[in-house]
Amino acid sequence: MTPLEQRIRYKFRNSLLLAEALTHPSLGHETQRHHFDNQRLEFLGDAVLQLIFTKYLFDLFPSFSEGQLTKLRSRLVSREGLTVHAVAIGIGNHIMMGKGEESSGGRTRPSTLADAFEALIGAMYLDGNLETVRAFVLEEAKACVEALKTEPMDVNPKGKLQEILQAISPRSPHYTITLQSGPEHRKHFVAQVTWEGKKLGEGEGRSKKEAEIAAAAAALRQTLWLPE
Repeated sequence: MTPLEQRIRYKFRNSLLLAEALTHPSLGHETQRHHFDNQRLEFLGDAVLQLIFTKYLFDLFPSFSEGQLTKLRSRLVSREGLTVHAVAIGIGNHIMMGKGEESSGGRTRPSTLADAFEALIGAMYLDGNLETVRAFVLEEAKACVEALKTEPMDVNPKGKLQEILQAISPRSPHYTITLQSGPEHRKHFVAQVTWEGKKLGEGEGRSKKEAEIAAAAAALRQTLWLPE
């Protein structure tokens, strides 16, 4: 097994697929010879990643709307997210590229790393099967997925909560400051959010607004508005 295969715990039956996934387009451009490159596999790998994360998020957040799921998926398949995984497996050290591309920092360029990771996923899919790729992807993305579980909404939890609840009922959630303590320069607030007489979540913060946002985020995690 190559060092990269050892790291990803997968042995390619067709080594040419791995070579193709690791060939940057600059190699052919620089040598003026016909080389395969990883662009087609990148295209396939992107689709495979989208499918894996779409199904995973669909099962993980059964109450979330299409728009919410799309935003979460975009965090997982973003260039930044994929670059993290590419760096973790050290794929930059194995990419075959032109000398000009390498001298200009190609081995650490986020777009190059993310593209190579997608191409690797495409190659694994063709060489193996979807379940093998799914297991690898979800294991590599474990930390990112856990972050989504604990804090699924990265923007405006209050707005998201209101959007969800008003799709069920015209009544808006109500926020109440239940505790205020500490000296003037170091205040501490506890807020709770209720809706139709039911407490949905509680949160703390150094301001009323911060506590209310924390309460909304807690409500989004707990989904207590759903029927039992």
